[in-house]
Amino acid sequence: MSVVIVGAGVAGANAALELGRLAPDAHVTLIGSEPHLPYQRPPLSKGFLRGTEPFDAALVAPRSEYERLGVDLVLGRRVVKLEPEFKRIRLEGDEVVPYDRVLIATGGRKRRLPFPGSDREGVFDLRTVEDSERIQAAARAGRRVVVIGLGFIGCEVAASLRMLGLEVTAIDPAQAPLLRVLGPEVAGVITGLHQTRGVQLVLGDGVDRLEGGERVERVVTKSGRQFECDFVVAGIGIDPEVDLLRAAGARILNGVAVDEYCRTSLPDVYAAGDIADHAHPLFGRIRVEHYNNAEKQGRSAAASLLDRGGPYDYVHSFWSDQFDRTLEYVGFAAEWDGITVEGSLRDLDFVVRYMRRGEVLAAAAMGRGGDPESDEPGELKNIASQIRARREKLIDHAPRNSEARQ
Repeated sequence: MSVVIVGAGVAGANAALELGRLAPDAHVTLIGSEPHLPYQRPPLSKGFLRGTEPFDAALVAPRSEYERLGVDLVLGRRVVKLEPEFKRIRLEGDEVVPYDRVLIATGGRKRRLPFPGSDREGVFDLRTVEDSERIQAAARAGRRVVVIGLGFIGCEVAASLRMLGLEVTAIDPAQAPLLRVLGPEVAGVITGLHQTRGVQLVLGDGVDRLEGGERVERVVTKSGRQFECDFVVAGIGIDPEVDLLRAAGARILNGVAVDEYCRTSLPDVYAAGDIADHAHPLFGRIRVEHYNNAEKQGRSAAASLLDRGGPYDYVHSFWSDQFDRTLEYVGFAAEWDGITVEGSLRDLDFVVRYMRRGEVLAAAAMGRGGDPESDEPGELKNIASQIRARREKLIDHAPRNSEARQ
């Protein structure tokens, strides 16, 4: 069997390595647009940005592992077309690569900054190792930086730059960082964590424009406030990179629609990672942009490509390191009708459970949760088991295998 994987991020790399382990006789080709070996992105806003972790520590695997497993690496090349009717992909330069089955794991692309003046020098965003290196080069102690957006990337960048001794102002239109994801109680904890460490938070206000000469010099908010700065870092999220699949006729929802086996609506075309709007037997149809999902869904897709996989029913989890604290989360809750708090929010030592109709959907923890991915016992690991055991109660109508093809 010949398997081509388009996208050499965490999902694609883990799928390639898993295929090499499960099917030594398969011909596996991993194609990535970046010239680097596949790497993990979380350190780019944390240890790598602060200069405490080398790039090699972020690699999914060394080159020798791909060689040992017989995975062909094609790096620094861009795929321009997926041709499912001919079972081939077309690279820039018109090179054609045939496949028996293909996995698309192209991840996300940075959103374009919508603010006037965002094309000035000194305005950065963060997705690649080169982006992180540019921010690192600008991040000298005592300089002033404005961080736009307080999602997870924005919060982590703000924390890292403050730890490097910069004067950090962070702007977000919400009333607290991560409010939509974590709710007001835990978002309030994140607010306090940043404020006590010296980050100036500008909440409930959006960016109107960036001013200066050739370089950015200040950020002006919609309410008219002005913040002088030496550079700007924007963390306003990503969009799923589904252009190849859309052009080929795949069903696109919030990303590319896949079933529990990572199959798209196109024959012998699979998808995983940030782009996959997957039919989950616990949570319904969701798309998840976190590292843990990319790693595990990539491996699950590899098994499905070989017709050996089961439904992808991972109880999602993620973490976020900010300053010297780690927030951990397990489950999935877009809406909830109540919470319970164990421990102390004020002391940054808590487990918060998100509830709907008396059932636990998800939990966030700091200080006492325990890594839900670890073999060690912990409260979040126990909560993940409870969520999995209650799958039939959590959703009224679980999607079935054929949903991606409808």
